[in-house]
Parts: sequence; C-alpha cells; structure tokens
Amino acid sequence: METDIRYYRRRACEEMSAASRAVTPAARERRLQLVGLYLDHLKALNAPSPFEERQFAGMIDMLGSKSPAQSAFGWTGTAAKTERA
Repeated sequence: METDIRYYRRRACEEMSAASRAVTPAARERRLQLVGLYLDHLKALNAPSPFEERQFAGMIDMLGSKSPAQSAFGWTGTAAKTERA
C-alpha cells in the first residue's frame, strides 16, 4: 500500500505536469490549486516538497498563475466565467 507522503508527492508532480500541458488558463489554475493542496498536505505531514523552491516558483511564473497558494476548495470558478464572457 502507498503511504500518504508518497501519494501526495506523486499527485503534486502529476498535477504540475498536467498544469504545464493545460490548454486553457482556467484548467491551468485548477491544476496549480491542486498542486498547492497536495503540498499543503505534505507540509502538514512534515514531509519535504517534491519541488525545490526555485523550481516551483519558476514553474508558477512560467505558467502565469498569480495565486498558486489558494486552496482548491476555495476555487470559485472566476477564471472559467471570465473566459466564457
């Protein structure tokens, strides 16, 4: 059975990869919010991040997200609404 730490590390990496391939800004934002959620879980478990701070910050800058630290549970869908307008 996979440990919680291994699961959260794997999912954070998978979501970061998916964010880099996202077609729309709304999809990219949702993926980055999930990355943040998994990193929060790792932090709560006192586990190291699968990303170096510089690497993570660079990826966020490259993807153009302004608020990667927001919780995925707090997402209101505003990016999706503005795209449809």
